[in-house]
Amino acid sequence: MTRIAIILGSTRPNRNGEPVARWALEVASQRQDAEFELVDLRDFPLPHLDEAMPPSFGQYQNDHTRRWAEKIASFDGFVIVTPEYNHSTSGVLKNAIDYLFAEWNTKAIGFISYGAHGGVRAVEHLRVMAGELMMADVRAQVVLPFATEFENYSTFKPGDYNLPVFTQMLDQVIAWSEALAPLREKQATA
Repeated sequence: MTRIAIILGSTRPNRNGEPVARWALEVASQRQDAEFELVDLRDFPLPHLDEAMPPSFGQYQNDHTRRWAEKIASFDGFVIVTPEYNHSTSGVLKNAIDYLFAEWNTKAIGFISYGAHGGVRAVEHLRVMAGELMMADVRAQVVLPFATEFENYSTFKPGDYNLPVFTQMLDQVIAWSEALAPLREKQATA
């Protein structure tokens, strides 16, 4: 069965991303065509990148890196839930992505973004990073502006009109994850 991680890309206290990620997991888990797991960056406290060798070498020296690499390697694709900070993604998410290389390769990735303008600028940066990591980023994206999807800009209350695009995004992530499986198998035997 195709395994998809829903990565919660914020670790701030009172983060808006937690209810968004839990909503995404609840909706996604109703599907029968993939398994979904919430991966909370709070559970993987990574210091600023502290490996001696570049991640592309795959020579991880630190236990926290090996633990993170093992978790990410176990998935076929990803949905990242990202806030938008200063027209980009969170530093903690960028750092977590930068820790690894091969574990991201030939996997699909989709995005759920939130913020004052729905987080779209954060996703633009993440798409550029995904390309460098040899990931297939899908077109459909869930955009959650504070003004319409959060009561008093803090309590997540998504409209049902978000469900069709979320379904479309999951369809694309799963399809690409499955289509890229032969490349992952080839890499594993190389």
